[in-house]
Amino acid sequence: MGDIALRIDFSRINRSKAIFHDIYASDDPRAYFSVLGDLDYMIPDVAEPVVRQILAAKASAIGLKPVVLDVGCSYGINAAVHRFPLTFGGLRHRYARREMRAISSETLVSLDRNFYAAWPDVGLARFIGLDVSARAVSYAKSVGLLEQGIVADLEKEALSTDSARILRSVDVIMSTGCIGYVTEKTFSEILDATEKQTWIISFVLRMFPFESLAATFAKRGLVTERLTGATFIQRRFRDAEEFESCLASLAALGVDATGLESEGLFHADLILSRPEADARATPLEDVVTVASGRGRPIGPRYVHVESKEGLQVALEP
Repeated sequence: MGDIALRIDFSRINRSKAIFHDIYASDDPRAYFSVLGDLDYMIPDVAEPVVRQILAAKASAIGLKPVVLDVGCSYGINAAVHRFPLTFGGLRHRYARREMRAISSETLVSLDRNFYAAWPDVGLARFIGLDVSARAVSYAKSVGLLEQGIVADLEKEALSTDSARILRSVDVIMSTGCIGYVTEKTFSEILDATEKQTWIISFVLRMFPFESLAATFAKRGLVTERLTGATFIQRRFRDAEEFESCLASLAALGVDATGLESEGLFHADLILSRPEADARATPLEDVVTVASGRGRPIGPRYVHVESKEGLQVALEP
């Protein structure tokens, strides 16, 4: 009953968020960058320095490049910003050019394959992707961002034999926004297929409870640590309804949004789950140093303003 209750709770919370299914239905990422870029989507950029530090610690522990499974990989953007000296913001401007908007997806894929091949690979890991969007995964593989890709909805279906074989070598599982859309059911399927002492990097919006996932990981001998004193901006709220619904969800969980979501931005926590021996040897605070996010240029955002009538929602330029 607990698993069912969590999925129902996640579903309820998700009703307060904007829906972007259409941007994952294209053969290339132009719509993805256009729609999310307009909302100052930045989690790949602000997460990358932290991911790099954690992957460096994992590489040091195992003595080789770890294999990373990006859950909810979409068009392979996490792999792109990790492996190459690129940012989400820079890529957004590339695809926004009118010359890039005018070409076919087939031509764009060919150009992007050459584009990424022209950059030095400064990554600390090899990337595998998992997503429900076959088109997004196909693009990420075709342009060389992912070594392998798995198309599956593990909330509704079991992992195939071929996909399970791909996951055997995974050293690190990461997600920068899919928790809430997926639950411990997806992660259990993945962990059942792995054969390594896997680390799990999770950037989780503060409106989604993590307790059930942590309990699932604990049954597998993984200790979960949450980085304190730092949050990671995902994007602006799309509209006043999304803003107020998020604050209501946080209030229902007893989470104080003051100075964070109340300032008009989705915030995520960094959570790392590892074998107990690894966590004891090097605590999360010794692995990660944070200095990014809040100082980035931000477009208009919804904030609360104190007035005679009480708190009012305002659009701040």
